[in-house]
Amino acid sequence: MTADRRNEDATALAAAFAAGETNPSEAVQAALERMERLNPALNAVIHPRPERALAEAAEATQRWLDRRASQGDHGEVLFDGVPIAVKDLGCEQAGEFHHAGARFLVDLEWRGALDSHLYRLLRNAGMISVGRTNTPEFGTTITTEPAVYGPTANPWDLTRSPGGSSGGSAAAVAAGIVPLAHGNDGGGSIRVPAAACGLVGLKPTRGRVSTAPRLGEHRGGFAADGMLTRTVRDAARCLDVISRPAPGDPYIAPPMRPGESFADSLTASLPPLRIAASTGGPGRASAPARQAVERAASLLAELGHHVEPDTAPDGWYSSELADHTVVVRTVSMASELAGWAERLERPMTAADVEPANWWSAELGNSLPASAYVQSLEALARWRRRVMPFWSTGPIAPGGPRSQDGYDMLLTPVLADVTPPLGYLSDPNDGARRIAELAAFVNQANVSGQPAVSLPTALDPDGLPLGVQLHAAHGDEQLLLAVAQHVADADGLIPLGDLGQHSR
Repeated sequence: MTADRRNEDATALAAAFAAGETNPSEAVQAALERMERLNPALNAVIHPRPERALAEAAEATQRWLDRRASQGDHGEVLFDGVPIAVKDLGCEQAGEFHHAGARFLVDLEWRGALDSHLYRLLRNAGMISVGRTNTPEFGTTITTEPAVYGPTANPWDLTRSPGGSSGGSAAAVAAGIVPLAHGNDGGGSIRVPAAACGLVGLKPTRGRVSTAPRLGEHRGGFAADGMLTRTVRDAARCLDVISRPAPGDPYIAPPMRPGESFADSLTASLPPLRIAASTGGPGRASAPARQAVERAASLLAELGHHVEPDTAPDGWYSSELADHTVVVRTVSMASELAGWAERLERPMTAADVEPANWWSAELGNSLPASAYVQSLEALARWRRRVMPFWSTGPIAPGGPRSQDGYDMLLTPVLADVTPPLGYLSDPNDGARRIAELAAFVNQANVSGQPAVSLPTALDPDGLPLGVQLHAAHGDEQLLLAVAQHVADADGLIPLGDLGQHSR
């Protein structure tokens, strides 16, 4: 390449395309070279696609040459030619391996039969996948250590977990292989790896990103697709690309006004906001996690916002939430395996999947259908209990929200520092450890609200600690505006050249 661009975000890389400083062919070639150098230590990308990526890059390079020759507007093609990675769970690509971390799909050499709606949107924007990334089996845990592909390492420290279940994507972005990558979040699976790897991880509002054509109410509506990015501005611009519903979607997030975009949020002028901060009470978060929230709260106060500590929605940490999400998740696991049995025309057995997921499916199969419906209804009542906490309606010029309530909730992402590999996958204590560490992420999956993980602090070992902001349902614009203000105030830790740890 004409310049070393491994630490740039996608917005800067695309600007370099527009200026003729580099081109997609050079960018994709450089990403593949970084992958070849760094991936043996990281195990982040499990299905490289170098030939197809280079062919797509050549086409994108020609499009940029044509645009510069015609002096056209580049606004609608911002990410054309930018290399990305795609999580090997969801975001189906026709003809590409799609194994979801499952050994039986590896043995079958299973490939996607079609492009998902989401992947079509990414390709229509010109993004180029250099490969699919590692994920735990069916994305059911918050570390990326599938038995069939082995663990992914955290670029900050190869002995630590990168989080999960989008850990392969997070590691690829943090190490500078690609500037952004696809992920999905059914229980913190975008926000947790973003926190562990020092990235921005936005979980969109339920229904903002379509699950078409194969999935409908994915895992009780808990799961949402999104992107892991190096910057807030990339998160906003990616959301503009992928937030286009498909006909028949079971949920559609509140639309923006005509002519608006999420990228507009980056320059929004904000009045003083009312922000609640919570670490869950005594014993729920470690000292480093509490300190990260306190540091972020102090910065938000310096930016002119009113921050109220030790404040959260009524019932936010209720044990009722965990009880009913277990029902939804286990029944969903049983349903997923039943779906594979139907597609493969044979029963699924304990030999096909990892023990934790087999146990989950067995529990799900043992529950009556009424238990699933009752849990969905109980979670709906929980949502109605917590939703009045947030302000609603547009921000009045020069003033606060039009109704009483809080504009934002600030919490940790993880309840403690990023654990070592093996800690969360321990067959005896792993489940308990996961439940304790993930005490702050499930709420947004159940409520359907948008939440973003921001890398605002380092732990005592110099590894990233993320905090998360929650906004009202459908209010990614405010969430992104506040996140960008934090970034503009130098409130986010720099990634630097993390590839050095992997050499």
